[in-house]
Amino acid sequence: MASPDKMSIAMVAGEASGDMLASRLLSGLRPHLPDALIHGIGGPRMAAHGFRSDWPMEKLSVRGLFEVLAHYREIKGIQNALRDALLLEKPAAFIGVDAPDFNFGLEAQLKQAGIPTMHFISPSIWAWRGGRIKKIARAVSHMLVVFPFEEEIYRKAGIPVTYVGYPLAEVIPMQPDTAAARHALGLPLDGQVVAILPGSRMSELKYNSVAFVEAARLLAKRDPSIRFIVPMAGEKQRAYFTELLAGAGLSDAPLELTTARSHEAIAAADAVLVASGTATLEVALFKKPMVIAYKMMRASWEVLRHMGYQPWIGLPNILAREFVVPEFLQNAATPQALADALWEQLHDDALRSRLHQRFTEMHHALLRDTARESAQAVLQLIGQSAA
Repeated sequence: MASPDKMSIAMVAGEASGDMLASRLLSGLRPHLPDALIHGIGGPRMAAHGFRSDWPMEKLSVRGLFEVLAHYREIKGIQNALRDALLLEKPAAFIGVDAPDFNFGLEAQLKQAGIPTMHFISPSIWAWRGGRIKKIARAVSHMLVVFPFEEEIYRKAGIPVTYVGYPLAEVIPMQPDTAAARHALGLPLDGQVVAILPGSRMSELKYNSVAFVEAARLLAKRDPSIRFIVPMAGEKQRAYFTELLAGAGLSDAPLELTTARSHEAIAAADAVLVASGTATLEVALFKKPMVIAYKMMRASWEVLRHMGYQPWIGLPNILAREFVVPEFLQNAATPQALADALWEQLHDDALRSRLHQRFTEMHHALLRDTARESAQAVLQLIGQSAA
């Protein structure tokens, strides 16, 4: 808790992508508030900007309706404890970074108590049935969005909103250096490289890993010279991934694992097999052909598959409003289907050229000074002026 004479801001990020988003905001905000206590739940990138995490971020990194239920009591306990502490502390603002199921409930209670609340990155209300907008209005004093089309949605709902651009559009170069990435990873400069990204959450690894790796084995049979690079989000994920492969009899799969080097792996690749989520947009910003796939617990799938009202789940396809890259969900995400689609992404030169052009246009559309824009929005929310 902050001392009475020291400004505090509370933040919660629930996974690696939220840690990245929050770190961009903090990079713009910290110079204006060098002495403020900024704390809550976050990861190492936030910590690099003087953020203090009161609980491990991994406690919130659970995905899927029934998977969340298994951890509900612990997660709810953390939420309640943080709420009680913040109601006593009365920070200048609370900033929820993604993790909507955790943050919106917390934000609503804090807002009702008079604490300004901001949410950074909109949930996919444009992809799923949109009844959540009323809940968001009760919870959020100001919304930061990363896609241009989201501004109108919130303005129509009467929710203050700022478009801040997509942070990784600044971080990822417009012309990635494939040769440098391969050199850094010890990969040959010639020959084809496929990056395999089954997800950063344990639940994603559980359901995606085997099909992804079996697809790699099928590709390797077609062309033994293809190299497969698999970046893991952390050592826990790497150990679990290795355990999953051993259990499925895939320990001999021709993979090269690395930890916390996903951008280098994507930059080095000729094509990417990626789990649906923010990583799909990272792959697009690197201008790489991709195949998007996703599997989850069957019970979760039976519920969620009836909720979508647009045909795409991958962010590049949603932004393009068409299937610019293939998507394979649940039972359709067979190793053979994934391998066949990847083979086309590797060998259809006209397709590769079209994708490079589309992804370059997408990159330009998402490019803003996110750190400055988001920091200014926070300063206005708490009544501070930018220097």
